[in-house]
Amino acid sequence: MAATIPESTKISLQQRLLARARERWPALAEVQVRFRGRFAYIDGQLDSGEVLPLCRLRYAGSATVWGFAVWLASKDGYQDSFLPSGRPSGTPQEALDCACGLYLGDPTAWSEHRP
Repeated sequence: MAATIPESTKISLQQRLLARARERWPALAEVQVRFRGRFAYIDGQLDSGEVLPLCRLRYAGSATVWGFAVWLASKDGYQDSFLPSGRPSGTPQEALDCACGLYLGDPTAWSEHRP
């Protein structure tokens, strides 16, 4: 398992998340991605300027499948979680949809990825 995320994968991840946000989440003015080791931390910025921590993705060697942890305000941290598909990993777009469904109050996002 790779310890750090290759630069090309970082760029690809940012592009995928930005495209999904534009397509599905108009309430997000911006998607911010920070990297540390094998993790990518995803925040959403609203038009008001408020920044919402959304989720953390764990790199496991693939640019298309990432481990998922949702931000829990009650714990002030991330919790490994399952995506609506029932899996603990998936695409960055699935992760963004899951977290935004929770924090932007749109649970329809959780039914869009069911098999």
